[in-house]
Amino acid sequence: MNYQKLKEGLIAFLLLIFSFFYTNKAVQLVQNADPIMKQIKQSNSKYKVEAKNALIVGEKIIPGLNGLEVDYQESYKKMKKYGSYNEALTTLKEVKPTISVTDYYDKYVVTGNSDKHELALIFKIESASDIERLLSLLEKKNVKATFFIDGTILEKNLNSILKLNDYEVELLNYDGKYERDFFLNAKNYLEDITKKEAKYCYLDYDKKEVIDLCSSLKMHTIMPSIKVEKNAYMEIKEKLSNSAIITIPSNISLDNLSISIDYLKNRGFKFLLLDTLISESIEK
Repeated sequence: MNYQKLKEGLIAFLLLIFSFFYTNKAVQLVQNADPIMKQIKQSNSKYKVEAKNALIVGEKIIPGLNGLEVDYQESYKKMKKYGSYNEALTTLKEVKPTISVTDYYDKYVVTGNSDKHELALIFKIESASDIERLLSLLEKKNVKATFFIDGTILEKNLNSILKLNDYEVELLNYDGKYERDFFLNAKNYLEDITKKEAKYCYLDYDKKEVIDLCSSLKMHTIMPSIKVEKNAYMEIKEKLSNSAIITIPSNISLDNLSISIDYLKNRGFKFLLLDTLISESIEK
């Protein structure tokens, strides 16, 4: 008796699936035969932009760039409601590259993906006293930046961290180390404070155990193209390139930082948050 009910239920389920599949196919056939859909598809070549694959060189990766194509269904829905083909109602969608940075966590991200005059400033915060003095200059210059902060500083300086709400805050390490449990606890604490997902790890130099840890947590590891040691102005001027990721120590003199920012602005560079700089989205 139970076997018969099971059999009947299975047959009913298969019929339902077949009916759903057949209905979808029938709808697609009708849509494809519609002159509106035909015109929409013919217009795709006009709007199509090929995606740019991420570039992998050894252990390093440079993000790619999404492509564009016509979203047939959204365009058709709008134009059908309008009653005829109307190019102004064409809707586009981004297309992910075949090789995308979003699929690689075991490579070091070293620059952004654009040929434009864009860059990201990173400050490595190892002393909470540096936060407010850096903020005073960044706000005066109207410049965006990303702060990588040690987990022990996060725990003891909540008020200072909250002042970074308009910036990007990521975890540097925990007490200078990358022990999984401590790092993970600090990551969770950071996310509770900022209400944002922690996405990035940071290294100045190749360190396999760190990138293995961050990769296991689905976090990309940043290894900047310019690492300032002492004189930001001279070192940036010497190595500057489009889409650079520039790391600056938090104890830098404000005069030197101010001169460096003015130089970059005069060169026409746009200051982006790290997440924006390396995003593969066309809409930045």
